[in-house]
Amino acid sequence: PPPRALTSTALPRTGWDAVQQARVTTRPRAEAYLDQYFTHRRDLSGDRCGGTDPGLLCGVGLHDGRAIAYVAQCGTPTRPAGYRTAARVVRLAGRVGIPVLTLIDTPGAANDAEAERAGAGAAIAELFSAVAAARTPLTSLLIGEGGSGGALALAAPGNTWATADSYFSVIAPELAAAILKRGPEQVPRTADQLRLRPQDLVELGVVRGIVAPDH
Repeated sequence: PPPRALTSTALPRTGWDAVQQARVTTRPRAEAYLDQYFTHRRDLSGDRCGGTDPGLLCGVGLHDGRAIAYVAQCGTPTRPAGYRTAARVVRLAGRVGIPVLTLIDTPGAANDAEAERAGAGAAIAELFSAVAAARTPLTSLLIGEGGSGGALALAAPGNTWATADSYFSVIAPELAAAILKRGPEQVPRTADQLRLRPQDLVELGVVRGIVAPDH
């Protein structure tokens, strides 16, 4: 099972409420979930191409005496080295026969000039391929922001769950409003139309369910 949620946040009333809840700086981040779930863990770092991403935690931990690999976003834009490291961990887990847990929390993939030079598109595609071809069970938990393909790359097909203080969207509501030539005052309305709340995600079949604080 995925780690239990570390908050008791009620389900958001509106889409904009969901976005604001996920962006609260004091909410638990990936490290808190990993510390709660695993009795011991050992981090793995590096994409074997000379790159690292401090905003992505990868490694292997023990839960109830069983080894589980993990890939966890820490709320920052994930960089190409992070996606390549994640793909490496998913493939390694398949070779040694252990399941994988991913924690999703990013406003989106890094899209600056450095990320483009480092092959952001190819790195994301590599992770999509590794997840799709995973040879062992893969479980994902959305714990905060789920921004576009940068978050979707870590989502297990058919086995992704969400916490109450999270959202998943094809695009940030601010950017969606800008594309639609809407003013800043229409961002909350746009967030509602994106149907990005946890309960919307369940209804749409994007996630299997919402993880309650005591489960």
